[in-house]
Amino acid sequence: MDEEYDVIVLGTGLKECILSGLLSVDGLKVLHMDRNDYYGGDSTSLNLNQLWKRFRGEDKPPAHLGSSRDYNVDMVPKFMMANGTLVRTLIHTDVTKYLSFKAVDGSYVFSKGKIHKVPANDMEALKSPLMGLFEKRRARNFFIYVQDYNEADPKTHQGLDLTTVTTRELIVKYGLSDDTVDFIGHALALHRDDRYLNDPAIDTVKRMKLYAESLARFQGGSPYIYPLYGLGELPQGFARLSAVYGGTYMLNKPDCKVEFDMEGKVCGVTSEGETAKCKKVVCDPSYLPNKVRKIGKVARAIAIMSHPIANTNDSHSVQIILPQKQLGRKSDMYVFCCSYTHNVAPKGKFIAFVSTEAETDNPQSELKPGIDLLGPVDELFFDIYDRYEPVNEPSLDNCFVSMNYDATTHFETTVTDVLNMYRMITGKVRHTSSSFFFNICNVLLCTVDTNYALLILSIFCYEHLFGG
Repeated sequence: MDEEYDVIVLGTGLKECILSGLLSVDGLKVLHMDRNDYYGGDSTSLNLNQLWKRFRGEDKPPAHLGSSRDYNVDMVPKFMMANGTLVRTLIHTDVTKYLSFKAVDGSYVFSKGKIHKVPANDMEALKSPLMGLFEKRRARNFFIYVQDYNEADPKTHQGLDLTTVTTRELIVKYGLSDDTVDFIGHALALHRDDRYLNDPAIDTVKRMKLYAESLARFQGGSPYIYPLYGLGELPQGFARLSAVYGGTYMLNKPDCKVEFDMEGKVCGVTSEGETAKCKKVVCDPSYLPNKVRKIGKVARAIAIMSHPIANTNDSHSVQIILPQKQLGRKSDMYVFCCSYTHNVAPKGKFIAFVSTEAETDNPQSELKPGIDLLGPVDELFFDIYDRYEPVNEPSLDNCFVSMNYDATTHFETTVTDVLNMYRMITGKVRHTSSSFFFNICNVLLCTVDTNYALLILSIFCYEHLFGG
């Protein structure tokens, strides 16, 4: 361990593992350490025995729940946009060869006490029970504008500069009702609260286009995909990538102490009496608690069930977003459900999560609207954790600290944090190279899910040919 590295990464959460893989591919000498004896950190996956021990204090769950090894319960459950940033990162880094994916069945929104399918385009808007007849026409016109919008073609802008026009002003132009704005802003554009209404409309339009593009990839019930056996393989996939490019991994390294020189810059990490020198440190907030501040809490319920969620067309995997206004809250609530069809539970069993940003001193009670949607549950667990963000200046101390995972059940905010950190660490942005095409083809030949294989190839070809 007494060597010098370009970067030492502390913690094997998904964010840290993605960065470790990217930096190793860049040719940097990387040492990756974790105080735990397993990969994943806060984003690990647990079997049933581990889940029981964590939340019940014992490792002998009831026999009627099935075999422990058939469970892969993600502690930070999130779906991936089929055309989103994480999928592009997986393609770019070749981590796809370690994973297999399956489409998610449904995407829904909670409105006026009921669950509704999220309309993603003008035709679905016309069929949706979310809106009355006249509102459907207004919504259809808005969807057509968004679908046709091309940032590089002023003819599609209809005289609007979306970099200065706010989302609220754009909505007023189309006369959309508050309820319509609710599902567009929160279930399509995936905003977490209503602050976006006062921001430039270009961000919301791009988010809506991403949703529609992702939905079109599979032409199924949702824009999301999810790995078979859950997310636990993702950190390990990027860890393998790092190792292939020369990265060194050390698990079960207790008391990792970050060392600083006289100027306050990081110079190494000490564990068990040995010090590894380095130029930069990347870590989660738990390794540098004096360089972060608390920004909130996430409240989460984890349920084991024997049935799909009602009013979701018997979907075996589904996301339901409960917009803040529908609940009289300041932030949204999210319901995530997956099942044995994604190999995360025994046959006939479903795993559901309800999560939100805690706003009171009684976070468990805040989750009731989401839990009520689940119906009867076999078992229910509650989890609450603090969220932190970095307050240091990386250019002064060379410490790059990630943020804790938020309550969302999709990965867009997670990967945004990763890519921002990557830019700060390296000063550059990676792009897919044409030589990568041949590796992609080899990977696709081994991919068990034909639809996913076609998805990967189509995204790559689009980006390669058109710079998307």
